[in-house]
Amino acid sequence: MEFSLEQLRELITILNQTDITELTLESGDLRLSIRKSDTKPIAVMPSLSPPTGAFETSSTYEPVPVVPSPIVDAIPAKKLADVVSPMVGTFYRSPAPDEAPFVEGGDNVRKGQTVCIIEAMKLMNEIETEVSGRIAEILVENAQPVEYGQVLMRVELL
Repeated sequence: MEFSLEQLRELITILNQTDITELTLESGDLRLSIRKSDTKPIAVMPSLSPPTGAFETSSTYEPVPVVPSPIVDAIPAKKLADVVSPMVGTFYRSPAPDEAPFVEGGDNVRKGQTVCIIEAMKLMNEIETEVSGRIAEILVENAQPVEYGQVLMRVELL
């Protein structure tokens, strides 16, 4: 199977008009993966192994019917900022086991406010938000290990 550049563009256009987020086509040594998301460009990844034989080509091209998706009013996307772990350690939502959490989902926070603690090498490190907004979601459970750069929470910018 062989794709022309125009066919790839048409496939990407059709994919963008649907709710499909990922498409993988395989034929012989050829593997085509197309993935879309709201924040990243579409990636087209060729197969890592070189083709060993000739691809069969068809002289007839049959277009795939496109089913139009319903028109939806544009809803402004929420602008989210991630609170990420600056170190490897253990995530804690409250200053002590018997105390209330620093924040809950839906709480308003201001820039510089402590939102959690990361324990690393027996040291408690307060993690502050770098933006003001509302806690949209907390992605880590209390007392769970976290990695450097792991997203802990998402803050909806107001």
